[in-house]
Amino acid sequence: MTTTTLVKQQAGPRAAGPAPARRGRRRGRLAALLFVFPALLLLGALVVYPVLFSVGRSFFDASGTRFVGGDNYTEMFRDPATLKAIRNTTVWVVVAPALLTGLGLILAVLVEKVRWATAFKLLLFMPMAVSFLAAGIIFRLAYDEDPDKGVLNAAVVSVHDVFKDTSRYPTARGRTGALTQDRDGSYRTTASPGEAVTLPMVGVLPKDLPKNASPALPAAARKTAPGELRGVVYLDFTPGGGGRQGKVDPRESGLPGMSVEALRDGRRVASTTTAADGSFRFPSLHAGSYTVKLPESNFAPPYQGVSWLGPTLVTPAIIGAYLWIWTGFAMVLIGAGLSTLPRDALEAARMDGANEWQIFRRITVPLLAPVLTVVFVTLVINVMKVFDLVYIIAPGPVQEDATVLATQMWLVSFGGGNNQGLGSALGVLLLILVVPAMVFNVRRFRRSQR
Repeated sequence: MTTTTLVKQQAGPRAAGPAPARRGRRRGRLAALLFVFPALLLLGALVVYPVLFSVGRSFFDASGTRFVGGDNYTEMFRDPATLKAIRNTTVWVVVAPALLTGLGLILAVLVEKVRWATAFKLLLFMPMAVSFLAAGIIFRLAYDEDPDKGVLNAAVVSVHDVFKDTSRYPTARGRTGALTQDRDGSYRTTASPGEAVTLPMVGVLPKDLPKNASPALPAAARKTAPGELRGVVYLDFTPGGGGRQGKVDPRESGLPGMSVEALRDGRRVASTTTAADGSFRFPSLHAGSYTVKLPESNFAPPYQGVSWLGPTLVTPAIIGAYLWIWTGFAMVLIGAGLSTLPRDALEAARMDGANEWQIFRRITVPLLAPVLTVVFVTLVINVMKVFDLVYIIAPGPVQEDATVLATQMWLVSFGGGNNQGLGSALGVLLLILVVPAMVFNVRRFRRSQR
């Protein structure tokens, strides 16, 4: 046997070795592909195909039959409603993630110092279990302008009424022909000292009279002293019917607590408040003619609170509802990052004399920067797609003032506009805005994995 033959016999089995290994790797790839195929199929059907279809649809008209090129994108940036949606989306992106990240950071730090930390975290995280639909209905009721329905306005009205009295007779008005009404809503008549003047009012329901109100007839029958101007403010209405207009009848009630002023030459010289029977008096007046005035403050409508869902405050109000839902999410994520911080660095800072604020600002926040960035970017992606809260909370008349890109896309496509071409262009715009944030988050995640 030659040396060459021996070498070939020895090399034969070794050369055959890599082939089974390649076949094994091939089988492994095939098995992996079979397992991944259902997920890829769903991803293609539910994500890739709709994205590609929307991009293609954005180049056609509302009917989908005529190719219009970039006309939908041009119209999108000329439409005032779309520009307002872009502006509101910008407000959401700038305000909501920053507030949520800040609140989550503060609460995560404070929770560490609370005995019942787990229960506190649970309470703050519970809104995450509520659907956006239910949360929108809850806050739509909470923001109701009627204080008898909206809890926020009920609280605001209660605080307001503590510091400022409300008028007792918001529905009262002067009897036509007996009193003159000014532009500011006040009522007046003229009288001189030594006279008794009657000021008849209507529009007050008997059940709305103050409990201390008493009949006005005795007050109207009193005699007037020299130099004194006396009068009575009363409800010119007799329960059950009857009575004479402009005259005080036996069963007619006085209006207590009514402010009355005496003016001369346009200047107030005296003021008083009516008694339980509606009577008032101005003693020691000089001779001459006076204007007896019931100021407009007597008839001012009651304070109704804040118009939370008006054109001015509707977007901040909806952002407030969003904060209620997502604050727990931010707190839990930041709290998880906080638990991984090196305690020796914090203790070393305390031993060096740093106070808690300095530790928080110079050590805790810098070490938590990666976590804070992930939370912030995740929330940015989320707020760009917000739809449910805006659509449910904002009433119809102010829907356009609160609209964001997601709601505008739906309104244009299905909410009456029936222009799927323009709606698809809005969807593409929203995708373009979201993709950079998603790419940033994915890259940061990969770097952290390394």
